[in-house]
Amino acid sequence: MRKITKQLFLGMFLLGELGFSATNKPNVLFIAVDDLKPVLGCYGDKVAKTPNIDKLAARGMLFEKAYVNQAVCGPSRNSLMLGIRPQSMGLYDLKTYFRDIPVYSNTVTMGQTFKKSGYEVEGLGKIYHPSLNDEPSWSVKHWEPKGEAYAIEANRPPMGEKKGTTTEAGEVEDNYYADGKIADEAVVRLKQFKAKPDQPFLLMVGFHKPHLPFVSPKKYWDLYNPADIQLAEFRTPPEGAPAYAPTTSGEIMQYEKLPVDKLPFPDDYARHLIHGYYAAASYTDAQVGKVVAALEELGLAENTFIVLWGDHGWHLGDHGMWCKHTNYEQATRIPVLISGPGIKPGQRTSALIETVDLYPTLLELTGQAAPETGIAGMGLDGKSVVPLLKDPSQKVNDVVFHAYPRAEKTEDTKRKLIGRAVRNDRYRLVEWKEPNDPAEKAAIELYDYQTDPLEKKNLAKENPQVVAQLRAELAKLPEAKPQMSDEGSPESGYEKKEKKKKKKDKTGDGE
Repeated sequence: MRKITKQLFLGMFLLGELGFSATNKPNVLFIAVDDLKPVLGCYGDKVAKTPNIDKLAARGMLFEKAYVNQAVCGPSRNSLMLGIRPQSMGLYDLKTYFRDIPVYSNTVTMGQTFKKSGYEVEGLGKIYHPSLNDEPSWSVKHWEPKGEAYAIEANRPPMGEKKGTTTEAGEVEDNYYADGKIADEAVVRLKQFKAKPDQPFLLMVGFHKPHLPFVSPKKYWDLYNPADIQLAEFRTPPEGAPAYAPTTSGEIMQYEKLPVDKLPFPDDYARHLIHGYYAAASYTDAQVGKVVAALEELGLAENTFIVLWGDHGWHLGDHGMWCKHTNYEQATRIPVLISGPGIKPGQRTSALIETVDLYPTLLELTGQAAPETGIAGMGLDGKSVVPLLKDPSQKVNDVVFHAYPRAEKTEDTKRKLIGRAVRNDRYRLVEWKEPNDPAEKAAIELYDYQTDPLEKKNLAKENPQVVAQLRAELAKLPEAKPQMSDEGSPESGYEKKEKKKKKKDKTGDGE
């Protein structure tokens, strides 16, 4: 008789607890929201108008301390779907598709694992980064809506350019823009699943907003009084941080009709951008509500786990920065909500979790074993958070990890550093060095969220004992891999400075 793994046994036990059987598998509705930080009513934001996500939070578990594994779309989504941290993979960019690297070509994604277990797996909208979509993950071809990004002609990018204006309040219906179309298609797919009651499904719905541009129907802008919108309290980089640690905000600086050529933005424009972010979040909230309402109306909710996940946070002028692309709190903290059969409503937990924990969590909730082969034969990096769903006072992680690559430029060379970060309940430490460099060459950042929640000062020099403790946690992980090339070899750690380098994407990591 085939040996049953510990995880599969636990999953089968949980299914029994929840009243499921091998022929009555639970469904999963996974909702991914691009660039959504916890500016939600359910997370205590007094300005946000997000009634549908708040209602979703109330039906299950809200994770107060959830963190992404890299604060940029492509690597973050790889972490979700592969269950592997970027530093384990050596994939930090938006251009390298993991299956193009020979040693990673047979990686088993979350979608493939669900398909192997008999699930219909369908993806709508932004799940992987668009340039890195993995068709083997889906039972049918991945679906993305077509149409204009802007409703107003004057806001569209000039001929030959990629970016238009940063914001738009269109006098249009929800489904003029992409996310409204995605919600409509999700309702169609749920109706199709309703007609196949014996077919379990994993439906992954990826909404684009509040990613730039902050485009949404005008009615969502009208939910907010600009006078209620506060600017960031602290608007300079942390004292004592390495010069390369902050983002240059290059993503937003590519857009048209900015009031200035370089930061900072004037206060009125900064307030307008924050208004646009909130409006876009409310627009997506309405689409989430439409999908969840359809799930309920079709009678599918009682047999379906619902997960909502933001792919990373966003700087809204704090530290003088915009966009993501850092290791700081506003870029790395994300909303995660899980609800479904057997999960007590109205729960919250302050236990630490990270994106890579969601793959094993969904496997356990649905009674599946972990894939036999992960990247290059490695297992999953994360841990199931099912113990927290049963008891929010429990802990599955003492610390969580994330990383960000950065270049330290000199006149002749460019050092490719990896900022490996470890976060516990109180502190975050970031260790900046090139992969395989000795530890003594690293630059260190340390922030204390009990005494300095706004990250005003790097406290590494004042707290050598805390630094040593957290570096010991980092040392438990394998050394970070350098960025892998398509050919499967690491990219050079040093390269000659290009004299005529384009400045289109100043961050070097796009969206």
